[in-house]
Amino acid sequence: MANDRTSQDERKLESGNAANSESKDLNIHPAVYIGLWITLSGSVILFNKWVLSAANFNFPLFLTTWHMAFSTAMTQILARFTHILDSRHKVPMTPRTYARAILPIGIMFSLSLICGNLAYLYLSVSFIQMLKATNVVVTLVATWSFGMAPVNFKVLGNVALIVVGIMIASFGEIKFDMFGFLVQIGGIIFEALRLVMVQRLLSSAEFKMDALVSLYYYAPACAFFNGVVTLFTEIPRMTMTDIYTLGISTLIANALVAFLLNVSVVLLIGKTSAVVLTMAGILKDILLVVASILIFGDPVTSQQFLGYGIALVGLAYYKLGAAGINSFISDLRLQLANNSGKSKLIIAAVIAGGFFFFMYAGSGSSPAPVAAPVAAPAP
Repeated sequence: MANDRTSQDERKLESGNAANSESKDLNIHPAVYIGLWITLSGSVILFNKWVLSAANFNFPLFLTTWHMAFSTAMTQILARFTHILDSRHKVPMTPRTYARAILPIGIMFSLSLICGNLAYLYLSVSFIQMLKATNVVVTLVATWSFGMAPVNFKVLGNVALIVVGIMIASFGEIKFDMFGFLVQIGGIIFEALRLVMVQRLLSSAEFKMDALVSLYYYAPACAFFNGVVTLFTEIPRMTMTDIYTLGISTLIANALVAFLLNVSVVLLIGKTSAVVLTMAGILKDILLVVASILIFGDPVTSQQFLGYGIALVGLAYYKLGAAGINSFISDLRLQLANNSGKSKLIIAAVIAGGFFFFMYAGSGSSPAPVAAPVAAPAP
């Protein structure tokens, strides 16, 4: 995400002591962009879960189609009335290129979104987040299968820790549903294929696109494909009463949060390094597991905590390596030294809170929910 920056700039950004020229002008610390991204990313997942499960709006395909249609409209408006998407003019897009490159990516993107939303009807948010830790493993295997990288058994050994952790967490899942599990795994596979296709497309310098420009091209294809599937599966049993019961304003807010997530990704690019972004992603996943327990009352066992912890350690090691982890720890110590009093207090509070929460959640197989859980529809 920060390929155009020197390693020295990245080190400064990792320690939170510098930003690019835009950030200096706005005097906004990179941590603000990271916090915005984590908040919106978590909000999309929790919002979707609430709409599909708690609000009993059992139309995941329609919801995905609505998101893509909303994103199509928003990107078209931005392209017509602002300069935010002007970089799209640098992309040599022709109808032939769109049909051969963008359309297949859009289809894979659609399938991953459909499976991802459908899984919320059968699995808890916490378990879904645990399963998503295998994304990196499936993507790695996909790059080998397509001949985009040589098979490396040392790397395979590194990611094996992730698989072991997820297996432990899966065996500890109380509300395990085989259909939901297979749907989520399918979504992970489709997402891995999409990433491989994108990597192939972007291997040429001519096709460098940020998240919003990518959405500008992918969203119409996704909306069309999802719309066709929805037309024959969910529309026949759907009525306007279902929409009015949920609320049109709720649907608009849900799609807006999903779109703003893509905007936050654009804001984040160049404001921090890949190391910090990786650690922020791991923090986001942990917070989502915690939030799903507190909001939806998802039961999480001690065995799942152990398995997910092992998977997160494996994920961090695979993405960062020993040198990257040591670099992150060094930068964290630097931050503590520069802001010793306040930073130590915050770190101590986070560690203490995490310890007591772990003790609370791990004390029983079914922690007491804050809000009464709503039973998912039977498959």
